[in-house]
Amino acid sequence: MLLVGLGAVATTTIAGVMAIRKGLALPIGSLTQMGTIRLGKRTEGRTPRIKDFAPLVDLDNIVFGGWDIFEEDCYAAARTAGVLEASQLDAIRSELEAIRPMPAVFDQRYVKRLQGPNVKTGKNKRDLADQVVADIEKFKKDNGCDRLVMIWTGSTEVFMKQSEVHATLANFEKGLEESSDAIPSSMVYAYAALSLGIPFANAAPNLTADVPAMLELAAKNKVPLAGNDMKTGQTLIKTVIAPGLKARMLGVRGWYSTNILGNRDGEVLDDPESFKTKEESKKSALDYIFQPQLYPELYGNLDHVVRINYYPPRGDNKEGWDNIDLFGWLGYPMQLKINFLCRDSILAAPIVLDSALFLDLAKRAGMSGPQEWLSFYYKAPMHAPEVYPEHDLFIQLMKLKNTLRYMMGEELITHLGREYYD
Repeated sequence: MLLVGLGAVATTTIAGVMAIRKGLALPIGSLTQMGTIRLGKRTEGRTPRIKDFAPLVDLDNIVFGGWDIFEEDCYAAARTAGVLEASQLDAIRSELEAIRPMPAVFDQRYVKRLQGPNVKTGKNKRDLADQVVADIEKFKKDNGCDRLVMIWTGSTEVFMKQSEVHATLANFEKGLEESSDAIPSSMVYAYAALSLGIPFANAAPNLTADVPAMLELAAKNKVPLAGNDMKTGQTLIKTVIAPGLKARMLGVRGWYSTNILGNRDGEVLDDPESFKTKEESKKSALDYIFQPQLYPELYGNLDHVVRINYYPPRGDNKEGWDNIDLFGWLGYPMQLKINFLCRDSILAAPIVLDSALFLDLAKRAGMSGPQEWLSFYYKAPMHAPEVYPEHDLFIQLMKLKNTLRYMMGEELITHLGREYYD
């Protein structure tokens, strides 16, 4: 598992897997490790763990590596992140210290609040991509890996829109040669991974793999993709609550969301251009869930506001506060207030693990391109251009489990249930 950016999310993922392997903790939050899947009729009583049903890689068989702009090993980086307690990290200290970051592809123009010394140099972005390819091949050989998966766990880059350089693979490769400003660091990594046939997931809201050039490369090399932006705190709650309100046909006039966050992600998002990238990702879910074009009386005039406030004392302990102004029968107003005091990297780590395991499974199953069945994990999920993205968490989970049933030759479950009564 190759992680781009060995910060709070990545080190929490790595340390967690190592602790779980030693029997020091449970994989709480991981669907692949703790979730079950119903097979056949309810009367059959077949409900195995997903990890026992599908041929997922065992946690003992995962090797970690990655890149970062800071030179400290994973133990030191995890201590700096301040997510996990020192006693937990000390129990796996030697394993974490053995993982040192490779020099990163980094350009401060795309992440303005960060700078570090462990950075690659090259004559152009094509040269940088070739260096990443060389890193990957060396890592695979040195660690005796059969297969690889890459996940971008780096910071949110500035807001970007698709341009001509992203339109075709030929244009993109020309852009690499010319060091086009429209190619951020994350795209260099995605290009390197897809060129080698390695599944790639984007855990941030950056414009990275979800452009025609990358989709063309993924199709050419038959590589599965997933992303974008892991669904952790506030958006997770939105995709739980909003479908419930819509299911009962309750109207919503306004949804005000604010976040207090003090980790490195919060510092990066304090930059307006990086926040714009995150804002677009966070705001899209409600539009697709409520479908105001179908229900204008209920959701046609919804005011949706999203704020992120950098507050260093909180560290990785994020507070997501939502005020929802809704209305019910005969238009009578009501309010719903949610205060989610969550831990950002604790919620993100199992998503990183599950994404890697499921993408590896998809690759072995011959699936390629955007893996919409992994929408369950992402705020702005990748999808076919002719369809809208599905954001309802419960529909996403049904899609995920039915995809697993399909892969394994089991009957798909519709939940109709008429067979018990006819």
